[in-house]
Amino acid sequence: MKAHVTDILDLPAARPENELVERIQLRIEFLYGSDSVHDIMQKLMLLLRDHLDKRPRPVSEKFWTHEDIALITYGGTVYSEDMPPLRTLRSFLNKYLMEEFSMVHLLSIFPWSSDDGFSVTDFRAIDPALGSWNDIVAFDNEFDLIYDLILNHCSRENEWFTEFVENREPGRHYFIEMDPDTDLAMVTRPRTSPLLSSVNTSEGVRNVWTTFSDDQIDMNFRNPDVLLEFIDILLQYYRRSARVVRLDAVAYLWKQVGTSCIHLPQTHHIVKLIRDVLDMVEPEALIMTETNVPHAENISYFGDGDEAHLIYQFSLPPLLLHALFAGNTRYLNQWARELEAMDLPRGCTFFNFTASHDGVGLRPLEGLVPMAEVDALVDEMLRRGGHVSRRLTPNGVESPYELNISYFDAFRHPDPAENQWHLNAFIVSQAVALSLKGIPAVYIHSLTATPNYHRGVESSGHARAINRRKWERGKLESMIENSFCETSRVFWEYKRILGIRRRQMAFHPAASQQVLELGDGLFGIERMAPDGSQRLIALFNFTPSIQEVTCTHMPRDMDTWTELIGRAEINCKGGSVSLSPYASCWFSKTS
Repeated sequence: MKAHVTDILDLPAARPENELVERIQLRIEFLYGSDSVHDIMQKLMLLLRDHLDKRPRPVSEKFWTHEDIALITYGGTVYSEDMPPLRTLRSFLNKYLMEEFSMVHLLSIFPWSSDDGFSVTDFRAIDPALGSWNDIVAFDNEFDLIYDLILNHCSRENEWFTEFVENREPGRHYFIEMDPDTDLAMVTRPRTSPLLSSVNTSEGVRNVWTTFSDDQIDMNFRNPDVLLEFIDILLQYYRRSARVVRLDAVAYLWKQVGTSCIHLPQTHHIVKLIRDVLDMVEPEALIMTETNVPHAENISYFGDGDEAHLIYQFSLPPLLLHALFAGNTRYLNQWARELEAMDLPRGCTFFNFTASHDGVGLRPLEGLVPMAEVDALVDEMLRRGGHVSRRLTPNGVESPYELNISYFDAFRHPDPAENQWHLNAFIVSQAVALSLKGIPAVYIHSLTATPNYHRGVESSGHARAINRRKWERGKLESMIENSFCETSRVFWEYKRILGIRRRQMAFHPAASQQVLELGDGLFGIERMAPDGSQRLIALFNFTPSIQEVTCTHMPRDMDTWTELIGRAEINCKGGSVSLSPYASCWFSKTS
């Protein structure tokens, strides 16, 4: 059989296809049993052959550089009256941010029915309210593109679910029916909504699995045709200019009654299988996993270097927020030292971010920050105009799941008299994320200092809308150009720092990283360029007081180093550095 499916693929003999085919075959067997392997492999190899015919690609090493920085944005975040939103966004980026970003993550750009794009009605089309595939491909001339593959669920309005309701092929077998009396108490829940939702079908009332909402119907990956559908969709995205595809909510993919239904071995095997398929057909493509879970669970998606190339660094946003709120970096330092001790597989790195279209996850703090301090953080974010979303624990208790607040307003003290360090503290949070090992990613609303969008919450009824504002381009640009406006002050300073960052070889994702042993109000790391050409020490003051940095790792000649950011008051003497309140510093020495 193996020779047969390899013949179907007919790949160049110079690459180890036989080994890849064997690995894929073993994964298929693990997922679906030995009796199904032959038929599934034939279908899969024909699918891969079709994609190879449509888009032959040269084989080369995967790459990222110190210049890689991603912008995270909805396709409709910036709009105008004279052109579709995707063209408006591209024009805005070309005007202001061509030199600062190498990648753009276009959040769900497909037709949808709810959740601002994450209840997809058609995975192979572009939302006509945004533009067309031609508008998407046009971005490829200036940026590497990141797309979402929302493979855990689809909208009730998706054609597949219509087929399920009408008992037609193929969708009739694409979803998970469940007796409502089934004991599902062990299932890990990210929401408080019912796990099962009833639907009227041609065969009567059926109850289907809905992890996130009753308009997000979970796919049945026990059916191999579902897996093949999504592999086909994934490869189409790469053919249509994607450099990276983010696997949304992938942790919940496989369901098995009597288990937690999260991070199951079958789920990891599906990610590994996707990686094998890419190695065979799209060797330059990258996959990224999105798993808003405790840190140890999150990083498990690197596997042994055979799963995700990139992992969202979910513990970073709440750790930074807590450290700056508390004026204490103890837990941030402990976590960073654990990261330093990790031996990242070759070709794998982190996707470092502070804010996204979702809230600030609290589960990633589990085991890192005491619950009493998490509760204090939640209370303070509520005082600052935020909301808190909750989930159901296995024992039926509601627990905080994420903070819904603009990351910029999360640093705004509710008492204006105590708010003098707002912008400085926010810049510290962003500069730390730019300094850590990995590829940094900036949410557009952090770049534009967008405050809490309470009107969006009121009109939609959804707490996450607080951080999903849409800007009319003319209004946004007038704010950017108004030097008295917070948006302008943050935008131009952030843009300046991004430009500096992209010129530093020491920020290459493969550069070494060492966490400095500093006091609890300080954070510092040393980065060394892979070729040894640059040594860089990043120092940050997380407090409103002047802090002295003394450390055995600090060089005695710090006064001869170049400080790159150039905004903080600094005094270097004899290996000691005095930092002004909420200072962000990059000290560089080149060989």
